[in-house]
Amino acid sequence: MKNLLTKSILIATLFATIHSNAATEPNYGVIPYDTGKMALTLENVSSGNSLTIKDSNGIILYKELIKTSGTYKKGFDLTALPDGNYVFELNKDLEIKLIPFTVAAQKVEFNKAEAKSIFKPYIRQKDNKVLISKLALNGEPVTINIYANSDDTYKLSYSETIKGIKAIGKVYELKRGASYRITLTSNNKEFTTFINN
Repeated sequence: MKNLLTKSILIATLFATIHSNAATEPNYGVIPYDTGKMALTLENVSSGNSLTIKDSNGIILYKELIKTSGTYKKGFDLTALPDGNYVFELNKDLEIKLIPFTVAAQKVEFNKAEAKSIFKPYIRQKDNKVLISKLALNGEPVTINIYANSDDTYKLSYSETIKGIKAIGKVYELKRGASYRITLTSNNKEFTTFINN
């Protein structure tokens, strides 16, 4: 158990290092190139990442699976969108980058101060234990729910909300021969993992 906790702390430290390095580099660029059009540049993308544009209700207006690792660059005409608030969402392996923008009177405005990253949890099973690591750099609440499968129905067996901790590392013991659904909720996003023990 101590070994798993040590690994959890190392993973959280690695995440913090990755985030601090990313904060010093430009995450994205927006370059106007024609009347009302712009080019979006994203650095350090990987093949298999996805890029979406969502409206303020979370409805997906555009989705693309990124095919090439490295730097992504594509032109968009966002002026055709109705007035309102929108977000580019880059979904990476362990991180979701949110780049909000506003459309008003066919003018598009990006606010870099509102761009942020949400870190996904890292969940790993070893024997009858599950290790959960999650970065919450602003100390935002993270709710962990563990559901055990009983008669083909998942029932809540454990729930915990953690607040004010930037690097969360938890180890839970699971019953042998059972299957579980683990959900983590943070920043209005839910992450789900299924485990057969």
